[in-house]
Amino acid sequence: MAFAPVGPEASFFDALDRHRASLLAVVKRGAGESPAGATRAASSSEVLTAIENIIQDIIKSLARNEVPAFTIDNRSSWENIMFEDSVGLQMIPQCTTRKIKSDSPKSVKKFALILKILSMIYKLVQSNTYATKRDIYYTDSQLFGNQAAVDNIIDDISCMLKVPRRSLHVLSTSKGLIAGNLRYMEEDGTRVQCTCNATATAVPSNIQGIRNLITDAKFLLIVEKDATFQRLLDDNFCSRMSPCIMVTGKGVPDLNTRLLVKKLWDTFHIPVFTLVDADPHGIEIMCIYKYGSMSMSFEAHSLTVPTIRWLGLLPSDIKRLNIPKDSLIPLTKHDQVKLDSILRRPYITYQPFWRKEMEMMADSKMKAEIQALTFLSSDYLSRVYLPNKLRFGGWI
Repeated sequence: MAFAPVGPEASFFDALDRHRASLLAVVKRGAGESPAGATRAASSSEVLTAIENIIQDIIKSLARNEVPAFTIDNRSSWENIMFEDSVGLQMIPQCTTRKIKSDSPKSVKKFALILKILSMIYKLVQSNTYATKRDIYYTDSQLFGNQAAVDNIIDDISCMLKVPRRSLHVLSTSKGLIAGNLRYMEEDGTRVQCTCNATATAVPSNIQGIRNLITDAKFLLIVEKDATFQRLLDDNFCSRMSPCIMVTGKGVPDLNTRLLVKKLWDTFHIPVFTLVDADPHGIEIMCIYKYGSMSMSFEAHSLTVPTIRWLGLLPSDIKRLNIPKDSLIPLTKHDQVKLDSILRRPYITYQPFWRKEMEMMADSKMKAEIQALTFLSSDYLSRVYLPNKLRFGGWI
């Protein structure tokens, strides 16, 4: 179904159409394969049974005069991570674990908090109601101490029960935005029509519940920063490149923004590109969308989009466009450590062009924000840089 406004002439999208055809060929070859280790949505009865089994284990430990403890997979060690090009970073089946003991001064509080949140999740699932992580925190903010503690425990519980977080009836508050040629229906029946104008739509908090997605977009552009996203909207980039979809996670993406990007890829199989700063932080964010993160590797199959391509800003573009040195920023010690860390990750072996760009950055010891393009003209990004990249296949 056609959307307004009308963008460039059809021939503009030839390179994109060829790229999509190659992506579809890969999808077709992999059709019917169910990746090992995929985390599937669990039914309410399965979640309730899993929680009951954990509580029964605690009761049995007490009956045997043993110290109750939770056994949780270690989500903070690269030793527990394997890489698969078609999935991204995922936990190995037999990974190392850590025990949260109820008699240890170091872990007794965490044990109690896990038990409390497990009981809250049980009630939510049993009553078929939902709560946000923020709701859970405010039930007893003094006890929890901070929001990060709640977030971490919910991820630990999801990992421990081997079910995706959405099956726990715990939602995150979305911070991401979406604009462009897309409409869908939310779980409660609300119809949402995203537009190409300056007012973007908030990413829904229950991605699993959205349905009837419709688009004729030629591509999806993930924009790292909200300021760049808003600038592109103000410059009518979305309208002039129509049909397209733009998403921003406003920096490091929250779970819902990642789930949305994954759902759009799974539903439409359109090319997905990233626009990030030419710095280690921007590259890290791109890698999270494409290959996932260590901490959420147990849910990789529902979060990663390995077909994502790096559209910009490339370190080689800085040199090619003769961006002056006073528009660049020296790499900090932290930047250099981050860059070295990314270069050592298993997926970089599969991305020789990415490696070349990162080595170029390391050699120059300089980084650049997307705003560095304004040296050429205030709207160079939206009127020249991105259109040329999309038209002539300037992605890696």
